[in-house]
Amino acid sequence: MHHLRDILLLLFVFGGLRDVLCAPSQVPLSVADVAEATKPRKLHGRFLHLTDVHPDPHYREGMSEKSACHRKKPKKKPRSGPFGYTYGDCDSPLLLTNYTLDHLEKKWADEVDFVIWTGDSARHDNDRKLPRTLKEIYALNRAMAKRMEEIFTSRGIPVIPSIGNNDVWPHNIMMPGPNDVTSEFSSIWKSFVPFHSYQVFQRGAYYSVEVIPDQLAVISLNTMYLFDSNSAVGGCEAKDPEDPGNLQLDWMEVQLQSFRSRGMQVWISGHVPPSARNFHSECHLRYVELSLRYQDTVLGHLFGHMNVDHFFFLDARTLESDGSMDGGSAHTSGKHKDLYATLLKDFDHLYKTEKDLDYDGIAVVNVAPSVVPSPYLPSFRIISYNITGSRYVPGLLGDSDTGSGDNHQHYLGDFMDRERLCQGSSSFNESWRCRLNSPWHSSPHSPSRTNRLFTPLGYAQYYIPNLTGTEEHPPKWKLEYLTFAPQALHPPAAADEFETQKDSFVYPIPLKRLPKKLRDANMTSTKYAPYSLQDLTIPSWTALARSLAKAGKSSKLRRRFRSYMYMGADEEL
Repeated sequence: MHHLRDILLLLFVFGGLRDVLCAPSQVPLSVADVAEATKPRKLHGRFLHLTDVHPDPHYREGMSEKSACHRKKPKKKPRSGPFGYTYGDCDSPLLLTNYTLDHLEKKWADEVDFVIWTGDSARHDNDRKLPRTLKEIYALNRAMAKRMEEIFTSRGIPVIPSIGNNDVWPHNIMMPGPNDVTSEFSSIWKSFVPFHSYQVFQRGAYYSVEVIPDQLAVISLNTMYLFDSNSAVGGCEAKDPEDPGNLQLDWMEVQLQSFRSRGMQVWISGHVPPSARNFHSECHLRYVELSLRYQDTVLGHLFGHMNVDHFFFLDARTLESDGSMDGGSAHTSGKHKDLYATLLKDFDHLYKTEKDLDYDGIAVVNVAPSVVPSPYLPSFRIISYNITGSRYVPGLLGDSDTGSGDNHQHYLGDFMDRERLCQGSSSFNESWRCRLNSPWHSSPHSPSRTNRLFTPLGYAQYYIPNLTGTEEHPPKWKLEYLTFAPQALHPPAAADEFETQKDSFVYPIPLKRLPKKLRDANMTSTKYAPYSLQDLTIPSWTALARSLAKAGKSSKLRRRFRSYMYMGADEEL
């Protein structure tokens, strides 16, 4: 017997409880209500990144992986368990979906400032005998959105979702908007998409949210219009300004310019990571150029889809060769083990060119693992960021740290031989490479490069290491690893002498959410802290990449990195 909530969700998916679970109608607010609503929210300096839940209402316990865990009880194990099929090809049972959301509500809803939710909230189309329907896809997304509203939006916590390639039908294919998809999701996500973004969302299902008004925003992209598996779009060709990918990137450019002019910082999020083999080549080119043009405004890039824990770089040097060096280039149709080798190869390139490395031409993409245990284990991330440092205002001649000019200015042409590539009948001649000539904005003192207000400091990744459990005794969510040094989890030792420092210290991860070993302020080394990064700035990520490249094949660092990528699965090197 499933949980009562599982039964309710199952009924809802098939249309039985749509009216019952709809949001209540609005009622007039009192003066006290208005005053409470306009009070600034207390910031915790943390946010949640959740991706690829893939709830499956047809999942059944004790079934075979070959049937997508829908039927055919095999004579021998392994069989589908109540909370999922580990290291397999089955989607999330509703028991796991609701257990995850219940856990987030109980443990984290009062500890985060906003939620980045990067798509795929419907099951895969991996069962020919039980094909997906558009009605089911929308119903699953609506049920997930309703629960996210209950957990977060009701508390005043912004939720920023993105459309995944399995949130449309057929999967991977989305026609230019406005269309039925943009219309339906404008209804499903009405609690998440700001009213002023409604018209743009109806056209393309992308939008932005100011998660801290006038200070910090999130741009949620519709990567379906950039994804090279979407044959319904043109691929951002320069000769087609009305292509939906170009229209989206035009909009993104305006958004970044606007936020920069207001002295704001921005996270960019979406489902499919912006790699050379995931994006159409011209879409990838424009995305990289925009990201680097506004490097002093963009804090980072957060994506899902791959179900593999990793990071890679957007590097200006790839623009000349159409992405021959691109850490996210192992396509989803390939084996996951190919990604590990690709990343090391690209990190090695950074290591060998250490002396010539120009941080102005680099950005970092973080790809989070999924909730669905396919092919690995359920996961989510809590990302910590600086809420006490000095503010950086892009474009000023000086700032509080330097008092002097620190803004660097580059152009796309600084990183490629534009004159050679863009002459004659070269294929590059029709490319955006030969048309983009706006100045780039970068600074070593921007939050993406040095620790100050809104700089990402680190993350803690939680997972379920063993899905074995029952409804009465469910499996446990545990800390898998964190990027911080252990001592960064506690106030500095000097704070004991200055109580004001101690009182003002913002814990990057609440101590009660850490294993007992990490609650000890004297802990200096632990298996939970394999990297001990000072922060998540571009220099910190490139330093880690170089260390991985320099390390030997069987080094402890590489073994740990690979183990976290595949969560202990038996992946060949």
